[in-house]
Amino acid sequence: MTQGDGVSDSLFFYKYNESLTPSRGVKRRRKKMRIRRAKEKDMKRVMKLLNEVLEIHAKIRPDVFVSGSTKYSEEELREIFADDEKPVFVAVDDADEVLGYVFCVIHKLPEKPYIHPITMLYIDDLCVDENARGQHIGQQLYEHVVSYARELGCHSVMLNVWEGNDSAKAFYRNVGMKVKETHMEVIL
Repeated sequence: MTQGDGVSDSLFFYKYNESLTPSRGVKRRRKKMRIRRAKEKDMKRVMKLLNEVLEIHAKIRPDVFVSGSTKYSEEELREIFADDEKPVFVAVDDADEVLGYVFCVIHKLPEKPYIHPITMLYIDDLCVDENARGQHIGQQLYEHVVSYARELGCHSVMLNVWEGNDSAKAFYRNVGMKVKETHMEVIL
């Protein structure tokens, strides 16, 4: 598999302008940021961010998630980075340091008598380093994925949010996502 994303990196180079920080009333310069496919050299930072997300989930659902663990091994992550059906995009600064990521999976639902054939892009995970939040990096990652999905001819972009992850729910509502279905459970 190739590391190509079908989209030129230069199309997704975002330059932040100076902005007024309301709480302090002072101007701060935001760093330049671009979005590209994840590379093997990004693994250490991505693993750190994966751990941040896992810890959030472990606090919400300790019966499901194991605190102190990681979602993927380095070998699994290396395979995912190389898989065009599971593209991972990273937001990087001028020094090419990872500020955030989005893991995607392309799902192709086959035609059945009761359903049209649909290709959708599933966001498996999106995280921005806690030190880089408030700079709209998550929104830029999301918008990149939506643009990428359109280029692929996808029907939709979807994801799951765990109940109790209120900040994630608010973020996805703010970028225009709507609830599609609700999964329910009873713990035995």
